[in-house]
Parts: sequence; structure tokens; C-alpha cells
Amino acid sequence: MGERLKLNTAGMHCIGAYLAKPAGKPRGGIVVAQEIFGVNAHIRAVADCYAGYGYTAIAPAFFDFAENDVELAYDKTGMARGKELALEVGMDRAVEAVASAAESIASSGKIGVVGYCWGGTVALRAAQVLALPASSYYGARNVGFLDEPLKAPAIFHFGADDPSIPPEAIAKQRAAWPNAPIYVYANCGHAFNRDVDAHAHNAAAAKLALERTLALFAEHLA
Repeated sequence: MGERLKLNTAGMHCIGAYLAKPAGKPRGGIVVAQEIFGVNAHIRAVADCYAGYGYTAIAPAFFDFAENDVELAYDKTGMARGKELALEVGMDRAVEAVASAAESIASSGKIGVVGYCWGGTVALRAAQVLALPASSYYGARNVGFLDEPLKAPAIFHFGADDPSIPPEAIAKQRAAWPNAPIYVYANCGHAFNRDVDAHAHNAAAAKLALERTLALFAEHLA
């Protein structure tokens, strides 16, 4: 079980975060970049999962830049509000929050980022802007940043049947960064890692993507 804390960002805006610590000496640190639904029970569970593998994990609450303590439902209303908040906060401030979160756990060792949905693109930007190793899950906004190089190792996970990320978008990403592994999972749509959502979750794909992510972090953090 983790704890809630406050982070001071570069812009001197205080935002919340969820911190999960490993049982022993950390193997490194991982910033968990949220979906558009906030740092909810699922994202906290993801942080707890990485702590279970020996990493200090922190999930900054990006939406606190606009509204405190946001946790949205996985329905049309929640999705619409999440998109509004993501647009209001913006990518730059989300990356700023990742930088602050990484600094807050720097004593754990080298830091990486894992992100989902909107957070998947935040993880990409962390690799480009902050030079942090990153595992990006189904970042539909990645195509907006293909003209910038990766400054750290990064891997990418997509569902083969994700309507928000068509095959041509994945092909453009392969062309932009030919040395960055891209994994496309069959019989998966968007958010296949979200185990609290029976309509989206694919247990086999989520397990394999986690194994690949852990391998990335074992190589570059531990």
C-alpha cells in the first residue's frame, strides 16, 4: 500500500502524487504516467505492482494543475471530462510533473517512465525531453511528436484493433524511430492493460507487455 504526497513542480504549482515503495533497497525508480481518468485505483495499483518488482514508483496527479483529486469513471462522461482536463493541462505541464516526480525519487537510483493512453504519450515525451527510459502504452498522441529524436531507450505497445491508433500511425512511428521496439498485440483494442475494465483488458497481452517493460527497466535502471 502506497501513500499520497505533494510535489512542487518547476512552475511552483503543488500537485498530488501517489508513492509506492519496495520492500527492500530500490532497484531504481519509475514514474507512472496516468490515463485521462486521473490517479485512480487502477493507476495506484500499477504503481503498487512496480513497487512489488523492487522499484520506487510514483504517479503524479497531472490533473491537479486544473482540478484537485480527479478520479473519473470509465464511461462517456468520464472520457469527455478527461479529454477536457488533458487539453487544459497540456503536454508540457505533464512532462514538467514527470520531471518533478523523478527528482523526488532520485535517491532510488536511475529513473524510468511508464505511461498509458495520454500518459503513453507523456512517457514518449519524457524520453525525448527528459532523456528518461520509457515504456509507452497505446499513446494515440504520439504521432504529433514524430519529428523529434528519442534521447533515451523507449519501447511502445499498441493493440492491433485499437481504433484510435490505426496501422498507418504505427507505421509512421516505426519509420520515425526504426531502432525503438514497437509491439502490436493481437485481439487487443485500446487500454488492454486496464484490468479493472473487462471490455478493454487482455490478460495475456498485459502480462507480455509488463514482462517487456520490466526487461527494459532491468537493463537501463537496475
